[in-house]
Amino acid sequence: MNSDAQSAAEIARVAGRALLDLREAFDGDVGGKDRGVRGDAESQRIIASLLAERFPSDLVLSEEASDSSARLSADRVWIIDPLDGTREYGEGRSDWAVHVALWERGELTVGAVAIPGEGLVLDSASVTPVRARSSSIVKLAASRSRPPTVTEAVRAALDAELVPMGSAGVKIAAVVRGQVDAYVHAGGQYEWDSAAPVAVARAAGLHVSRIDGSPLLYNMANPYLPDLVVCRPELAQAILDAIATADGDNA
Repeated sequence: MNSDAQSAAEIARVAGRALLDLREAFDGDVGGKDRGVRGDAESQRIIASLLAERFPSDLVLSEEASDSSARLSADRVWIIDPLDGTREYGEGRSDWAVHVALWERGELTVGAVAIPGEGLVLDSASVTPVRARSSSIVKLAASRSRPPTVTEAVRAALDAELVPMGSAGVKIAAVVRGQVDAYVHAGGQYEWDSAAPVAVARAAGLHVSRIDGSPLLYNMANPYLPDLVVCRPELAQAILDAIATADGDNA
C-alpha cells in the first residue's frame, strides 16, 4: 500500500475509533442529535490535525470546515467527511462511516472508508475486486426513510429488491462488499459524501458515474454533486437506461 493510501486508511480508522469512544462516553447523557453534533466536531478535529501533521502542504475540503478557493489551484486536496451518517451515529446504529479521499491533479487517487461499527476499513489500495453475484435478484441499496424517485424507477425496471441502510458511504461500501448490486441516488449530495467511497468502488472494478452516465468530477468550485450511480459493470447500462426512460416520462 502506498503511503497516501496507508495514511488515509489509518486516519479514517483513528477517527472512527474516537467516534465510538465518544458515543459511549456520552451514551444516555445527551440526545442523539447532540451526539451527532459532537461527533462531527471531534472527528473533524482529529482528521484535520492528522492531515496537517502528515501533509502540511496539502489542502482540505471538508463538510465540517470553511472552504477556500485556494484548493482550486492546488495539486493535492484531501476530501473528507468526518462523520457520514450523523443521524445513524446519534441513534446508536452501526451504518455510518468516516470518509478520507485524496484528489490529485484532476482525479481521485486514494480513498478510505471506515465503518467503525463493524470494525471495518475499506481502502482503494487493498480492496479486492467485487465477487460474482450469488443471486438472480438485483438488490439496490436504499434510504431508510424516503428513497429518491430515481431509486423506484430502477427498482421497477430491474424487478429489484430494496435494501434499506444508512449513510451514503455505507451504501456504496455495500456494493463493494457484494451485499447489494447497486446504489443510485439523485436528490442532493456533496463531494465529501461520495469521494472516498467512489475511489474505493473504482478500485474494486465497479461502474461509477452521474445518473446521466457522465463522469463524477471532484474538487470543483461548487462542491455540490447531487447524483450518482455505483453498480456492478454488467448492470450499468440497464440502470442508466431505466433512469433515462424515467426522466423522459417525467419531461
